[in-house]
Amino acid sequence: MAFEPPQRLVRALGGDGGWLGRLPGIVTEAVDRRKLDVERIVSPGGRSSVVLLVRQPDGTPAALKLTPPAAAADRERAALAAWSGGGAARLLDGGTGGETGDEGRGPDAGDGGELLLERLHPEVSLRSLPEAKALLEAAGTVRRLWVEPPPGHRFETVAARTARQSEALRAAGGPLAGAALAAREELLAEEPEALLLHGNFRQGKVLAGDRAPWLAVGPEPVVGERAYELARLARDRVEDLIAAAAGAAAARRRVKRLADSLDVDRDRLRGWTLFRAVESGTRALAEGRRTEAEHALEFAGWL
Repeated sequence: MAFEPPQRLVRALGGDGGWLGRLPGIVTEAVDRRKLDVERIVSPGGRSSVVLLVRQPDGTPAALKLTPPAAAADRERAALAAWSGGGAARLLDGGTGGETGDEGRGPDAGDGGELLLERLHPEVSLRSLPEAKALLEAAGTVRRLWVEPPPGHRFETVAARTARQSEALRAAGGPLAGAALAAREELLAEEPEALLLHGNFRQGKVLAGDRAPWLAVGPEPVVGERAYELARLARDRVEDLIAAAAGAAAARRRVKRLADSLDVDRDRLRGWTLFRAVESGTRALAEGRRTEAEHALEFAGWL
């Protein structure tokens, strides 16, 4: 089949020319092996995967997601299996919640990961709703994802993930980075819970579905506290906040509302929101995404 990777993916993975170069063959092999009919490629798509809307041999609609080796599709598979369709897209090709098997991968592990998923409506996310309604629906969806991690899981913890991220903050230096690192240290001194989290939950990761009105996609699963999860959602639509005259006050009110609506400690949510905003801004700056970086860092400064 003729295939051209979405340009957003090409720009994001410019350094992974090997996988991108093999991607047309990977797509063809996966589609042929599963006997799928391809309807279209989701575009502009994401920065770390390619998704094709397909039909299975019996005509059932589905989505085929292919990821590079570094994307850890085995952990996404394990999280989706643990949720079993509760609040998230359903995994259609099995999965027991383990992370070490080869199920769902291409014939060569170097080809990355492969997931066959319940078909949602990629063109309709929570970002299509007015902000107040979007936050309400997001809260109802994310609540369903907060479950005990499966026995023997090998998901990364919030402590481990943020330890890796902290290295770049220390190298960057500056008052905001120092405040973010101090907040992390204080938050990790006492972790109140260890739940399975989506890890990258925001409005754009919640799509309209047929089985349920809204379902989450694209987890980067991690085990930790709910306040860490909500910290990314608190920064959603940051460009609108920055354009508003009272953006700073609105940002602080949003943090308080989110904490109260989901029974999360306000100070812990503020702390994780600060850390995640500074980390995201620092990373975006290093990757040349200047506007995104400036927005995230300005938001962090308001907190």
